[in-house]
Amino acid sequence: MPRTTFRSAALFERAQKLIPGGVNSPVRAFKAVGGTPRFVQRAKGAHFWDADGQRYIDYIGSWGPMILGHGHPAVLEAVQKAVLDGFSYGAPTEREVEMAEEIVKLVPSIEMVRLVSSGTEATMSVIRLARGATGRNKIVKFEGCYHGHSDALLVKAGSGLATFGSPTSAGVPAEVVKDTLVLEYNHIAQLEEAFSLHGREIACLMIEPIAGNMNFVRASVAFIKRCRELCTQYDALLVFDEVMTGFRVALGGAQSVYAQSIPGFQPDLTALGKVIGGGMPMAAFGGKRAVMAHLAPLGGVYQAGTLSGNPIATACGLATLREIQKPGFYDALGVRTRSLVTGLTDAAHQAGVPFCGDSEGGMFGFFLLGTLPQNYPQVMKTDGLAFNRFFHAMLDSGVYFAPALFEAGFVSAAHTAEDIEATVAAASNFFKASAV
Repeated sequence: MPRTTFRSAALFERAQKLIPGGVNSPVRAFKAVGGTPRFVQRAKGAHFWDADGQRYIDYIGSWGPMILGHGHPAVLEAVQKAVLDGFSYGAPTEREVEMAEEIVKLVPSIEMVRLVSSGTEATMSVIRLARGATGRNKIVKFEGCYHGHSDALLVKAGSGLATFGSPTSAGVPAEVVKDTLVLEYNHIAQLEEAFSLHGREIACLMIEPIAGNMNFVRASVAFIKRCRELCTQYDALLVFDEVMTGFRVALGGAQSVYAQSIPGFQPDLTALGKVIGGGMPMAAFGGKRAVMAHLAPLGGVYQAGTLSGNPIATACGLATLREIQKPGFYDALGVRTRSLVTGLTDAAHQAGVPFCGDSEGGMFGFFLLGTLPQNYPQVMKTDGLAFNRFFHAMLDSGVYFAPALFEAGFVSAAHTAEDIEATVAAASNFFKASAV
């Protein structure tokens, strides 16, 4: 049965009078799926409650950070203790050093790291650093990968390899993205041609190793290997955007997953976010010492932030990182996530509904397609209207998936077998009704 939205609808109406679209980040508006966005009142473990007091199983987890679930006792204790010492100082703290030590310990490709406040800030700063370190202007990105809303990265594919991208947002001048080359994800031949044409002008290649903004599409091992080889050959920097995947798919991030198949594999620079803040606004970027030394105050690449390394955010992030290092954490998380994807897939197939899914660690995605897509054009073949019906049916059953076809999902350590079973049962009911 449809759930009541009286309070959420009233809040949304108030919000639209004061906030563009009634939300402070576009996907929250439910524009892609229709209906009334749920205003959240509180959250605990694997669930949240909306303004009308209704409980939902939460599979977005604040879009990834809540890997432990909401309100983990160790994280709450760390934050409450930190709050008593002050909110922000604008001066260095010991916890900033401890956070840097944890990141460097867990991600071997990072020798030095700079803390910032958002994923967009991290990726924007990485681009500037790569350009400053190499003395080059051009950058490579891939269609379907989202790297935040900085101007140079809000770009769609051009008409061919000889031309560069065009803006995907009003307010972004064409000249700002003229040096951004947009290629097709997992297309090795196109990648090779791009480097053949522009290799000596390319500062960096930036990629989401598992693209979470075209749902869940992983780069093939062969594709990542070729990215590494070409960047090395042409003295360009390979940048892994692990804002979403960092500490979410594995303790060492997605790069550690690829290193299992590519001996010695490492990116030159990495952007991190989400999990390292544990739900607080914090992100980071880091890499080899020789490259990071180009940052001010050591070098000529300027980057700064008033709230960078915020003492409350570092307390929250450190507590989270220490919990996820406990033995067996990722094994259990991966098993739980795979059980969700397998259950959904089996339920759909039993009803004769095209469906496929994939997962790594605590991150997953699914498509109403017969086979997993490998790039953005293939993702676009999925049935958007069918997804919208599925989304609302699950919402009415108390299951909250991302309100957009192109977003990945997240399982936390707080999700139980009962949560997964309830989710699969609700999906099974929808698939059976759809097949009639």
